[in-house]
Amino acid sequence: MPYEHITVETRDNVGVITLNRPKALNALSGALMNEVAEAVDAFEGDDAIGASILTGGEKAFAAGADIKEMKDKVYMEAYREDFITAKWERIAHSRKPIIAAVAGYALGGGCELAMMCDFIIAADNAKFGQPEITIGIIPGAGGTQRLTRFVGKSKAMDMVLTGRMMEADEAERCGLVSRVVSPDRLMEEALTAAKRIADYERNTVMAAKEMVDRAYETTLAEGIRFERRMFQSLFGTPGQVEGMDAFADKRRPKFNRS
Repeated sequence: MPYEHITVETRDNVGVITLNRPKALNALSGALMNEVAEAVDAFEGDDAIGASILTGGEKAFAAGADIKEMKDKVYMEAYREDFITAKWERIAHSRKPIIAAVAGYALGGGCELAMMCDFIIAADNAKFGQPEITIGIIPGAGGTQRLTRFVGKSKAMDMVLTGRMMEADEAERCGLVSRVVSPDRLMEEALTAAKRIADYERNTVMAAKEMVDRAYETTLAEGIRFERRMFQSLFGTPGQVEGMDAFADKRRPKFNRS
């Protein structure tokens, strides 16, 4: 389907969603987020797609939510429409992995959107931040919660209370991003990672993603118990049989990609 605020393409078994409001530095409007959710739905339902990439432009992944769209709202209006929640959390709930490929500014809602993805690959010019306090509000799409879990209380307090930006190298050191590359290699690196994921057994990938996500939602003991059961449940599946047979036979496995 045609999109107005994003572009969507497929690269073999990888889906690519690109935020496309360059004049607004990819400010996250309601219409844009609706389109992102629709694209994630489409890739989720496409058996040919095993992983996706969410990216923006060279200057900005997304410089924040669309302030012009929200500045005149009042509480009950925001509450009734469940402002920010509707459609925004779709990425976090995807069962297939999504990689954020971030160059330039990822601020406010842009930083929160990147954190909803399974991991972040950043260009060395990327800048992350939660500057909402500078305009009289606080993060509302997970910035106080996901950021704290990723970088710890002290760093999160620093960013949320001062509004300062974090450079890519600092973001990598404190665990916000998984790796940093030059801007010209960003999409190549993200595509290589996504393709590698997409080539593995689909059910195994979804199980692994679910288990890592569960680590943030439960105690260590319960998480390990759930992991153990999921681990055991994969024995006898086509992926486990093919993967271990291939290892024993010293050949490359041929996993089910659907």
